This record gives sequence, structure tokens and C-alpha cells, in this order.
Amino acid sequence: MVVSPSLPPTRGPLVAPVATQPAPAGTLVILGAGGDLTHRLLVPALYDLTCNGFLPDDFQIIGVSLEDHTTEEWVGSLRAKIETFTKDSHAEFYTPSIDEKAWSWLTERMTYRALDFTSAEALAPLCADIADRSAVFYLATPPRFFEPAAETLAKAGLLTETDDHFRRLVIEKPFGTDLQSAQALNAHLLSFLKESQIYRVDHFLGKETVQNLLALRFSNLLFDPLWRRDYIDHIQITAAELLSVEGRGAFYDATGALRDMVPNHLFQILALVAMEPPSSLKAEAIRNAKQAVFDAIRPISPENAVRGQYRAGTIEGRAISAYRDSKGVAADSMTETYTALKIEIDTWRWAGVPFYLRTGKALNSSVTEVVVQFKQTPHPLFHTAEGTPQVPNRFVYNIRPEKGADLHFNAKQPGPETIVEEVVSQFRYEDSFGSIPNVGYETLLYDCLQGNATLFQRADNIEAAWRAVDPVLKAWDASTTPPDPYDAGSSGPPSADALLARDGRSWAPFDLLKK
Repeated sequence: MVVSPSLPPTRGPLVAPVATQPAPAGTLVILGAGGDLTHRLLVPALYDLTCNGFLPDDFQIIGVSLEDHTTEEWVGSLRAKIETFTKDSHAEFYTPSIDEKAWSWLTERMTYRALDFTSAEALAPLCADIADRSAVFYLATPPRFFEPAAETLAKAGLLTETDDHFRRLVIEKPFGTDLQSAQALNAHLLSFLKESQIYRVDHFLGKETVQNLLALRFSNLLFDPLWRRDYIDHIQITAAELLSVEGRGAFYDATGALRDMVPNHLFQILALVAMEPPSSLKAEAIRNAKQAVFDAIRPISPENAVRGQYRAGTIEGRAISAYRDSKGVAADSMTETYTALKIEIDTWRWAGVPFYLRTGKALNSSVTEVVVQFKQTPHPLFHTAEGTPQVPNRFVYNIRPEKGADLHFNAKQPGPETIVEEVVSQFRYEDSFGSIPNVGYETLLYDCLQGNATLFQRADNIEAAWRAVDPVLKAWDASTTPPDPYDAGSSGPPSADALLARDGRSWAPFDLLKK
């Protein structure tokens, strides 16, 4: 197989290694090609893969949408979007300039089709485009199109596999809005597809730092003896955002913080932190280990759940209006913009160790972290300069904005007195490996083309996650009590602090997490 040449891009101080095993020949069909997901994430990821030789020479990309564009117009809109990334050094995908050789290689393989992908008859040109070729169909569409688009592809014969050619379907989150809708969507898809053909995306799993949790836990023997109830007091998982709903009020008001973040992103992190060692790195072994965690999560009691909604406040000197004053949001909205949960896992390893999850918008930091709080020593011998007992150790795993890990432990202060102070040992990705900017979809696209389902969710994984939060969703939907208010720019509602305080614990402060 001839592969795309190694094209050295001007991406930053370090270029990702050139592929040793490029993806197989085939076609990527993007349904919803005119949308934001395609422009902002999928095409930049494909550009990255091109730069580093991960795409084969016999590769094509077909964009499908209703808009009446030519291929040249579509490619032009993609170029205009990618050019904006050259002007923002803080963007997740940043490149000082576009490598013209790589961009030309990629765009030469692009075709645009103005088609109605809910009509099997309208897809006749697409059938001709991919005849006798392997293909991946990426539903970069709003969720309401998932079922009709997939069913139409099946009716047109586009999802029928042969011995020589695969056909795969990629679906973005949200996969359902509760347990019942997720079960219905799974049942519908599995009525005309095999489970092995369905790739359910959770883009958090495309992040290097999330994938590294597996390597960190199971390639370092020093962690394993301590990673259990005997030594760990509790674990916190935080996904906080400075951003308010920022013009997405209509979408967010029908979704809320819990549905948007917990049974997908935060549960995936939870599974990687809590899972038992898989028997191998094969996809099913890892997904089976995750499923064991989901099955062991005790259904969450509404008493162990907090919901909050931000009111007017100030974030970094900028005035933020109340959530209910946002465009597209009902004036009496009961939708939560913040949630905190206490989760209990009924396994030998984690019995009695609570997991506290929190996520929210319009907070005073943008940070995604895992805090592993260890227990105090059985008999504390040392004290700090303030006269308080030595601080228990903690391990903080940084996902964003920092990428790395911090180990907090005690050391003796210099001097004649025996006084200890907490110190921090840090690992940072950029310091060890250099800067390799990417949008997080590179690995997901590459793995889907390769047929590696490790980073994609299985039907039972998704249903088990919804099952765990279902009691909370039902209680909130039936409640007439409004969410607890918190000021925009704060750390969240006081009730979230009370959730931990009743157990004699407290949240790690955001300023600690940012260090």
C-alpha cells in the first residue's frame, strides 16, 4: 500500500511520530458536513493525520449535507475555518501556518454531495461513490437525525458489509437523554447493524491525558498497591468551566449539566480510575473492565445529588448575566448548570470509598482533574508550622488546562525544629514530550478506520451509565424545587460543599488544582 508521505508541518516544537501502520484504504463519509463539528474538529484532525502519514493514499472523504454547495465552496469554507486557528496560539488546534503540501494532499481527496440523507432514493450518487469500497459513516448531525439517517443508510444498502469491505457508523453524544431513550436508540440501531459496526463517540476519550490514565495505572507498579480502599479515603473528579451557556441556551435548557457531562465524560474518567486491570489491551477486554465498574455503581440517591443554577456575577472582570436571562432559556427554567454527586461502587476494591463528581458552567476556573485523596497515617507523628497535624497525601491527575500529574507529600522544613510542609512533585506533558497540539479526534478517527473500538462506548456501557443516574433524573424532573443558586464566577452552590461536609470532607479548591 502506498501511504501519504511524511509531511513535516509547522505545528510547534515537536511533531507527532510518523505512522508505522497507516489506516486501511477506504472512504470517510461525513453526514452534516456543513456543520461546526466538521469544520472545527473533524477536518483539523484529518489534517493532523495527513501531516504525520496516518492516512493511506487510497483514501477519500465525502461530505454530505443539504446545503447546495460545490466541492470547491465546501473546501473553501474548511480552509477559512482552519486559517482562523493560525491566529490564536491558545486554540486547542494551533498551527502558525498551514502546510500547503499536506493541505493539498487532503483536499484532493475531498468531494461534496448536496443530498438529503433521510431519503434512501436521494443517496443513489453516494452508493456509486463508495461501490466496492470500505466506508465509515460519521453522523456529525444533531441527535434528532441519528435514527433516521442511520436507517436511511441501511435501506440504501450502504451499511451492508462484505468479506472484503467493512461499513461502520460513528455516532456522537448525546446517545439518548435518559435510560429509556438510550435503550430505544440502541435497539433501533441493532435492528439493522451489528454491535461491531457501531462506534459511539465520547470525545473525552480522544484526549491524550484521558488515555494515559490506563497507562499510568497499569504500567507503573508503584501505584497498584495503594490504589484501593485500604489507603484511599475518597476520590474527586471535577470538570469545571469558566464559560456560561454562551449563546447555546436553547440546547442547554433541554439538556442540563448532568445529562451533558456525567453519564458520558465523567463516567468514562471514573471507569478508568476505578476499573480492575484488563486481561489485555484488546478493545473488548478494556470495555468489559469498564462495564464491571458501571455494573457495580449503586443507583444514585437524589439525596446524594446537588443541582445548581448560576445567577448574575462576574468572571475575570466580565459581567455575566443570570442563566435564566440567556437567549433561548425559559424565564422559570429548572435546568441545572451545575451538579455534584456522591457515587458508591460496590466492589471489593472500592467498598466504603466515595467518589465525588462535580461539573458546572460559569465557575471561577476551567479545570478538569482527578484528585485521589489518601488516608491519614495511622498515627500522625508530625505537625505543620501552624501546629496542625501533617497533611494526608494526595495525587492530582491534570486533564486540562494543565496536562500531567501532581503528587502532594510531606517533607521536613529546614531548621532545628521537626516541622513538615506539603510539597509537590510535578509531571507535565509538554516538559517531557514537547507540545503536540491536537483536537482530540485524531486518535478516534484513526481507531475507527482501523477497526479498533477501545475508545468507543458499547451499548451496555451507555445503558449502565444512564441506569446509575436515572433515579436522580426522575426525581429532578418531578421536583418543583428550583436548583440551588450560585453566583457566576464562584465555585458553585453551598449545597455542593455541604454534600462533602456531612461526610467530614471538603472539595479540593480550584486554586490547588491549577497549580
